[in-house]
Amino acid sequence: MEQYPNTLMELEAQFSTEAACRQYLFALRWPEGFICPRCGCAKAWRRGALLWECAKCGRQTSVTAGTIFQDTRKPLTVWFRAIWLVTSQKTGASASGVQRVLGLGSYRTAWTWLHKLRRAMVRPGRDRLTGRVEVDEAYWGASETDGVKGRKVEGKALILIAAQEDGPGIGRIRLGRATNASAKTLAGFIGNAIDLGSTIHTDGWRGYAWLKAKGYVHEVSPLRRRSGAGPEMLPRVHRVAGLLKTWMYGTHQGAMSHQYLDYYLDEFTFRFNRRKSASRGKLFYRLLQQAVHVQPVPYERITCPALSPCSEAHKP
Repeated sequence: MEQYPNTLMELEAQFSTEAACRQYLFALRWPEGFICPRCGCAKAWRRGALLWECAKCGRQTSVTAGTIFQDTRKPLTVWFRAIWLVTSQKTGASASGVQRVLGLGSYRTAWTWLHKLRRAMVRPGRDRLTGRVEVDEAYWGASETDGVKGRKVEGKALILIAAQEDGPGIGRIRLGRATNASAKTLAGFIGNAIDLGSTIHTDGWRGYAWLKAKGYVHEVSPLRRRSGAGPEMLPRVHRVAGLLKTWMYGTHQGAMSHQYLDYYLDEFTFRFNRRKSASRGKLFYRLLQQAVHVQPVPYERITCPALSPCSEAHKP
């Protein structure tokens, strides 16, 4: 049963102790009871306040081991308040804001926590988009140089956008960063994001020419040679691109490098797809639910791309 606080006062009352936080994480991680992560045995004994020992293989496991909370030196009560801060505000929170509100000793701690939480914002095995879906690209970064436009711009990050049609509005979205707009790259993104048989609406870029042969219904709207034609032809993806850039400049002051852009896109997707949720507490619940199933990500892996291989969610 889903149980979560709906207000800050309820959060403070429900999660005032480490024991209450651990109990909540236990219920989220093992809703049917403890399962040994090594052998799958469901029988275990308590070893003190923090550990469970498997009756079959003898492995000792804490509720935070193998999650984003592994090896944390900060109390779980502070983590829970950070997660509430991130999910209770529609636009999220910056690292400087988290540091200030929670009184964390360093900006680095707040920055690292937010990047760990972003890795929990992609649910493993999430459903792909279906129905009618607009697909296009947008750019983030350097300004366009004179005489060089669109897909040929250098020094920018290319962002692929898929926006599900919901009548005149927008349903769910998927975002991805890519190095180019080639047919191979677009095929990887669309294959991961959109179900076969769906109708995909694009502009006339030749990189989409393969869609029909692969089992999609392809609807093409060639862009007219006049300013403003793009938003008219593909209004949903252009709306998403505008909201994304507003969020990047607003919440984060545009201060994200290309190295970490994938994870900011994950956060925006998480927020956008849950924008109609009536309860911010449910977002708190969902993020914690996913956080206990995400592998530990130490600071060194976050800051060194070579140590943090691209996940399935970020493969082109």
